[in-house]
Amino acid sequence: MTNAQGWKATLEDLDSRRQHAHGMGGPERVAKHHAKGKLDARQRVARLLDAGSFQEIGTLVGGEIASDGIVVGSGRVNGNPVMVGAEDFTTMAGTIAPGSNSKRYRIAELAVRNKVPLVMMLEGAGFRATAHAYGRTPTDLLAQAQCSGQVPLITAVLGSSAGHGALVAPISDFTVMSKQGAIFTAGPPVVKESTGETITKEDLGGPATAIASGVIHNLADDDEAAIDDIRRYLSYFPSSAWSYPPSLTADDDDNEKRPTTELLDIIARDSRRVYDMHDVLDVVFDRPDYFEVQPTFGPAIICALAHLGGHPVAVVANQPQVLAGSINSDAADKAAHFINVADSFHLPLVFLADNPGMLPGSASERAGVLRSGARMFAAQTTASTIKLHVTLRKAYGFGSMVMSLIGFDSQAATFAFPGATMGAMSAAALSRASNAKEDVSTVLREMELEASYRSAGHLGFDELINPADTRNALLGSLELALRGRQAAAQPVLRTTITP
Repeated sequence: MTNAQGWKATLEDLDSRRQHAHGMGGPERVAKHHAKGKLDARQRVARLLDAGSFQEIGTLVGGEIASDGIVVGSGRVNGNPVMVGAEDFTTMAGTIAPGSNSKRYRIAELAVRNKVPLVMMLEGAGFRATAHAYGRTPTDLLAQAQCSGQVPLITAVLGSSAGHGALVAPISDFTVMSKQGAIFTAGPPVVKESTGETITKEDLGGPATAIASGVIHNLADDDEAAIDDIRRYLSYFPSSAWSYPPSLTADDDDNEKRPTTELLDIIARDSRRVYDMHDVLDVVFDRPDYFEVQPTFGPAIICALAHLGGHPVAVVANQPQVLAGSINSDAADKAAHFINVADSFHLPLVFLADNPGMLPGSASERAGVLRSGARMFAAQTTASTIKLHVTLRKAYGFGSMVMSLIGFDSQAATFAFPGATMGAMSAAALSRASNAKEDVSTVLREMELEASYRSAGHLGFDELINPADTRNALLGSLELALRGRQAAAQPVLRTTITP
């Protein structure tokens, strides 16, 4: 008998065990899962990763319980290495036991050690009732928390996710949910037992609840769309905080400088007239599109990933169509998290300001607008990445500071359109607040109109620009600022990204 023949029985046994693991919860449960329009855990991994790149670990953990309810390993997304974990709902409802906890811990540990992103795809019922004690065993959340600010941490909720397993989502940089997803501290049966409340899983933690609360950032139609969003999101980011975002090869004229004369039609000179800031992004940044994060939460601010001359950037822009651009607590909280993520992974920040300030009023104050505004201000003013600013028409009071308008805030460049107004408040508001007579009000309005020239005369902005020059001014300043990257990238000095 040859040496190869001596291996035959052993390898057949290994193959049999792997086949059992690959069968997940068995044909009937897998078929039932597919009948709901969902991908199974292994299909989700295959959809996420570049073809043929998956290298599984912990396949045999769990023994008779296939892979112990979670598929984990490494692979590539857009050619770049990642670690991935996908809960298998067909096996013990994707619940967590000591073995699956170890697998979850291991991939997070390897993500930080190897400086690559971690992607978690959730559909599980939390901890599993088991006779096996955990003892002095580290929980996976400890390792997942270590990813924060070190490597991109992305979570997709593709079904019901409860309890311990769900907790990776709120500490993630980016979360996406399919329309069949739901996320909660405890599911409806536990809620009923604990509080007496009868509620469906959809009302408890479905998209309407999870998106409105800000726990989940983006909503996708189905598993495929959610996973495609993850691939697209990651395309803007470096593998870790120890590297810079990759620039695209300039293979067409769209990545070059060009005039943005369209802005003269999009943005009315009268600051009281509304326009859609999305139209500005369409014109200023590389075509054909950008990726908006949390589009329906705090919509008074747009947070989007884009390219400018092929370079990844993070855009924070006021939206005049919502609350006239006033910044409320949800918008500020969203922006603060987005700014922290961008700064952690060295994406340049582009601020496009057009707001009348923080949203006033009793409801806004009860919602904690000052606390949220302070959080956004702290995030942007401590950001060490490249910062570029344009005031399009106006930015008043604290609304100007959170949008990085004020000088000596470490901006690489600051611009404004002629006629842009700024200050503690608008002339109209100041007139009403001070009960100014008509002649004084007229003087205040005239002074307001001259504000941009007075500021430019004292270098309050680096330059007043024609709206048609917006892209060229930003791109020229960005390319100059990128020359400052003459040392190896390092993580930002903070403990974690605030959820």
